[in-house]
Amino acid sequence: MFPASAAWAGAPPPASRKASRRPTRTSSHATPLDGRSQPMSPITHTPSASVERRSLRPIAMGPIDMVLILAGFLFMYVPTYIELDRTVWNIVGQGHGPIMLALSLWLAWLRWPALAKLPANSAPVPAAIAIILALGMHIIGRSQDILFIDVSSQIAMLAGILLLYWGWAGLKLMWFPLFFMIFLIPLPGIIVASLTGPLKAGVSYVAEAIMYAAGYPIGRSGVTLTIGPYQLLVADACAGLNSIFALEAIGVFYMSVVGHTARWRNIALAILIIPISFVSNVIRVIVLVLVTFYLGDEAGQGFIHDFAGILLFMVATVLTIATDSILGLFDKKAPTGGSTPGTKLA
Repeated sequence: MFPASAAWAGAPPPASRKASRRPTRTSSHATPLDGRSQPMSPITHTPSASVERRSLRPIAMGPIDMVLILAGFLFMYVPTYIELDRTVWNIVGQGHGPIMLALSLWLAWLRWPALAKLPANSAPVPAAIAIILALGMHIIGRSQDILFIDVSSQIAMLAGILLLYWGWAGLKLMWFPLFFMIFLIPLPGIIVASLTGPLKAGVSYVAEAIMYAAGYPIGRSGVTLTIGPYQLLVADACAGLNSIFALEAIGVFYMSVVGHTARWRNIALAILIIPISFVSNVIRVIVLVLVTFYLGDEAGQGFIHDFAGILLFMVATVLTIATDSILGLFDKKAPTGGSTPGTKLA
């Protein structure tokens, strides 16, 4: 046997044996000298944060970007406008399309200097959504020959480009030219067919009632007016939805030019343009009936018939200005004047 002193000399103390049998644990807490546990501070990686900031840097439009975007836009939509000119814009009552296109370009050109001065402030996620939506609509509309969808896609495409380079500030600045491009969209045939019939019946009824009250020998059967030996059919171009749609566009453009600051006045005028369009169509039908009655059927279907379309827009414009003047009597505090880029219209 060894002495007790020798046995204790080669063995660790009891506390050390007990500690050696315990499993080792890792802890996220550091124990200071006072024995209280405190959480360790998280480790930050500044390089990755800087990389994230660089990835979200706004995209500025340079000359090369502008040329590429213009070339791509023309490549996509020039065939669309060729198809519009070949089909829709050649239909009587829908020839206002080129005028709406010219007015849209003019409105955008007025706001372009202000847009160019905006700082680059990209909104990539909304821009990507708008551009992908526009591409899908363009592919569907072109492949299925649906002009309504194809023409509508260009509005989403332009909105996506504005969001990509100038963010929401650019879209807010150019919202009215984009909104005005709605009047370029040909209405779906099912909507035109369902609404044109009641409109023609209403215009025929009012025109016949006015002329009968004035003492003219006129009768009506549906949308056919009979005066003396002549019968006149009220066509879609004379009182259809497309003519009202075009007159509404003229009224909205007038609102842009005058630039009223009162929201209620703009809303009221936009609503009243609809009955103004109806009254203008009634006046057009009455003029054609009177020309036919006094000058014969050839005069009513010739140059004067075509001139009556111009008369329609002239009457609508005069009535719109007169209505706006009446509304101005209740809005004396709001100044009026020509609109400038960025003017808030509604």
